[in-house]
Amino acid sequence: MLAVIRYSVPEAQTDQFTGQAAEILDLLAAQDGFVRGQVSRSVDEPNLWALVSEWDGAGFYRRALSAARMAMYPLMTLMINEPSGYEQVYGKG
Repeated sequence: MLAVIRYSVPEAQTDQFTGQAAEILDLLAAQDGFVRGQVSRSVDEPNLWALVSEWDGAGFYRRALSAARMAMYPLMTLMINEPSGYEQVYGKG
């Protein structure tokens, strides 16, 4: 499954955000079921960021979120409130 958590980050908070997002990704990567992940920035809207990760299943992702909850807390005010989990219905490669 694919997880996409989007953030709206003011330019003045970019350095702090990238450091915290990297820490969160490291925590998620240490969890069972983690496949891969990245922190990305929109090329069209530089204040829009995404923490994208791939998991062996939704259960793994939900447990990983619980494990990383405290690390994610400081960025919650920047988080865009929308669903973050997607199951694959078609893919290649």
